Formats: sequence, structure tokens, C-alpha cells
Amino acid sequence: MSPQKRLDAVREKRLCFNCLQFRNHTAKMCKFPARCGVNNCTGKHSKLLHAALSAARDKVSYSQSSDTVERRQDREEAQVKQVKGIGRGLCKALADCGAHVIALSKSVENLHSLKQEIPGIEIVVADLGDRAQTRKAIEGILPIHLLVNNAGISKLAPFLEVLPEDFDSVIDINLRAVFDVSQVVARDMVARKMGGAIVNVSSMASQRALLNHTAYCSSKAGLDMLTKMMALELGPHKIRVNSVNPIVVLTEMGKMAWSDPAKAGPMLSRIPLQQFAEVEHVIQPILYLLSDKAQMVNGTTLGIEGGFWSC
Repeated sequence: MSPQKRLDAVREKRLCFNCLQFRNHTAKMCKFPARCGVNNCTGKHSKLLHAALSAARDKVSYSQSSDTVERRQDREEAQVKQVKGIGRGLCKALADCGAHVIALSKSVENLHSLKQEIPGIEIVVADLGDRAQTRKAIEGILPIHLLVNNAGISKLAPFLEVLPEDFDSVIDINLRAVFDVSQVVARDMVARKMGGAIVNVSSMASQRALLNHTAYCSSKAGLDMLTKMMALELGPHKIRVNSVNPIVVLTEMGKMAWSDPAKAGPMLSRIPLQQFAEVEHVIQPILYLLSDKAQMVNGTTLGIEGGFWSC
């Protein structure tokens, strides 16, 4: 059966998406060791056919400060991000595509609400601020083929008033945790010789200084360079690493922070498109960078900022 015919059969629900066996298959007939649940199949799928996954990605559409890990079985896919805002939207988009999603956050409440919204999701409680706990949690969900690092926090203060502990906490979540998660995942990718893709959610603030954002801008500038270093050293192993760098995103938190015209006006005046980004504007580029359509895109910082950087 050709890859396209397989995909058509999956969409028509004649085939199990996880192992591409016909829906009446049993555990014995299951070709790949996972949890597909078809006719109580209890095999463990380690991978799906590459062509079917690539094609399935085509129908995905796109979606900051806890975190999430998500995995898609074939090239097993994971995302580390929050379960609100961009992260939540991205979980939904990937689940709609047939992805198996694992959400990792320190917020049990957010995880449970996400589980109610997406019943098929798996949830993992862990604090990215705790290095040992983070590494252990990620090791427990390997293998991962596609990774998105989306967690982020910000503590605002003028430079002269920034507290050392606040600076450290922002760096810990926005930069150090990305290093920890990515290193664990990438080591496994290299060992499996399967390649993969990693997307880091950075910010336009990585390249433009913003008042009272000393810690945040510094962390995102560091994240951009970490992205480039990862792309340089992991590229030979067929692991692509890129970042998306959005302007203000109108999540619930974003709307509250930028609802005052006196604050939003000066920023909007510097954006040629005269608008802030919606969650969907960030999700779509992330999914593109995860897909095989971006197989020659590596080490890129993709601005999602309406032309802000060009002015």
C-alpha cells in the first residue's frame, strides 16, 4: 500500500493510526511495540511509518508559563511548553492531527483542565525550575522525536532594581531549562540515529531592548544563541533546531498586560502591520518547523512580529 493510500485509510478510520494495521488487528498482529487501544491491543508502538506521519502533519493547523511535553508516535514527538496560551493551543492542534500529547507542568490544576479538554492527553507533573526533577521527568518519556520548548516567565523591573534571585529564576526557566530538556532529548535522538526537530519559543525581545525587561531580554537573547549552537552541533545528526520569536501574543495574560492603550499604543506604532499576534499566528509556524516541509530550515530565528524588526 502506498503512503498516500495508507493516509487515506487512516483518515477513513480503516487503519490504526499508531501502527497502520487494519482496525481489526490484535496485539499479536501489531507490528510496532505502543498503546493504540484498537481492539484492546496492548503492544507498545515505538514508531509509525515516516510517510504517514509526514502526510498527517500536513493537515495540522498552528498554536507561555508552565510547560508541556508532547509526543507523536512514529517519530515520537514531544513538546515542552505551558498548558495555557500558546502551549494549550498547540496541544489542541497536535491532538486534532492525531498526535499523542504528553503535557508536563508544575500546575496540577492546569494539567487536569487540559485533560478534561483533551481526554487522550497524558499529563506529567514536574517543575522546570528543578534541574534534577526536570531531567528525570524527560528521561521517563523518551524516546522523543519532535520537541518544543515553550515555557517562559518574566519578572519586570528597572535594571538598577532587578533582584538577583529574580534574574536567576528567569534565566533558569527561559534558558537553563531549555538546555536541560534539549540535552536529554538530543542525546537519545543521537543514540537512536533517527534524527528529529526541536523548536524553541523565544521572543522578539531577544533582539530588541525593552524597558524593565533586563532578565527577560537577556534570557531570550541567550536562547537564540543556544538555538544556533544546537543547530550547529546537532545538524550532523539530522536534528534540526530553530526558534520562533513572536511579538506580544494576545493570550489571556497578554490581553491583560497590553489592554491599556497608553502602553500598547507606542508598541503598535512600531509594528508595520499595526497589530499584535494571536495564538494561532505562533502555532502555525511551530508546526511548519516541526514538519518535513522545513527539512532544510536549521538555526533560524523566525520573527513573528509583523515587521517590528525591520523598523
